[in-house]
Amino acid sequence: MTFDTVLIANRGAIATRIIRTCKRMGLRSVAVYSEADAGSLHVSAADAAVCIGAGPAAQSYLNVEAILAAAKATGAGAIHPGYGFLAENADFAEACAAAGIAFIGPTPDNIRTFGLKHSARALAEAHGLPLAPGTGLLTGEDEAAEAAARIGYPVILKATAGGGGIGMRICESEAAVREGLAAVVRQGEASFGDAGVFLERYVPRARHLEVQIFGDGQGRVMALGERDCSLQRRNQKVVEEAPAPCISDATRAELIAAAVRLGEAAGYLSAGTVEFLYDAAREDFFFLEMNTRLQVEHGVTEEVMGIDLVEWMIRGAGNDFAMLDAPAPTAKGHSVQVRLYAEDPAMDYRPTIGTLVNVAFPENIRAETWVMAGSEVSAFYDTLLAELLTRGD
Repeated sequence: MTFDTVLIANRGAIATRIIRTCKRMGLRSVAVYSEADAGSLHVSAADAAVCIGAGPAAQSYLNVEAILAAAKATGAGAIHPGYGFLAENADFAEACAAAGIAFIGPTPDNIRTFGLKHSARALAEAHGLPLAPGTGLLTGEDEAAEAAARIGYPVILKATAGGGGIGMRICESEAAVREGLAAVVRQGEASFGDAGVFLERYVPRARHLEVQIFGDGQGRVMALGERDCSLQRRNQKVVEEAPAPCISDATRAELIAAAVRLGEAAGYLSAGTVEFLYDAAREDFFFLEMNTRLQVEHGVTEEVMGIDLVEWMIRGAGNDFAMLDAPAPTAKGHSVQVRLYAEDPAMDYRPTIGTLVNVAFPENIRAETWVMAGSEVSAFYDTLLAELLTRGD
């Protein structure tokens, strides 16, 4: 290992999760935090902690200069970005390299290739992955309407830089396409700084399946099983499980082969997830997108595969890929994760803020969390409090 200190450029449950693995590996951990997160569990769990700014993410967890300065001040030789914030920011990965700090994740080229959905589709198509009928980037309403008529309704408009369920609109008619295109363009520009939009067939009763991969950046890629993330609300996953139930062995093998083929084509480095839509009625699947980071739901894969993906990522950043010399692990048992949010069902699941008076989790489950009694749930961030995982044989 070329470094002995890891800075976690994140907050919440993923920060405490990464800190736990660092401790087990004998690595020193550094937390960064905003003023709003001063009482967060990740701050007290780390070996060192540095305040990097005020509550708004733009002034703290997205502040590249402050994060790199914290790494330099604490002697951190590597940065793990977790998920969200800067995790899929190619410029940040390059800034780390320029500062002589290892970025624990994929290469900047990997991030850029898969960061735009239309370029990811092009690479997937070039290497034989099945795609839902769709378009390249659209130039206007007329082109969108013509493409939708050719593909057949319903269709879905997608912001090419979108993610997290943002920048999508399902359309059942030409009028909806014409109206929706402008709306998705605006949303893409406002949320992601990219106005590019494409269109593809919408599968109404699709399941959301994904394959976890890990690569060495030199063309060697290992698949680590699949997950089912079909139970969602507002295009956000809320329950995930591994292995995916009720799919044939042949379909499972095809999914895994397609994911590995894409990772190999990209020379993929570190952990990533290839996502697919599965049409159960037709028993076929389509490439959806690739996430170039650790997923919120990575824990269910760890539970059934008996591995630690964070450890693999840290080792990979230190150029240790011995784990890929062994055969791929096989799934044992079944694992389910549910996400616990601070939301009010009586108010259409509106996010809620305030002080948590009492916090207790069952001892016989795996709870990934950042909260404890007295924690403040802030209005500045996502209201995810914990990921709760169970496993059975």
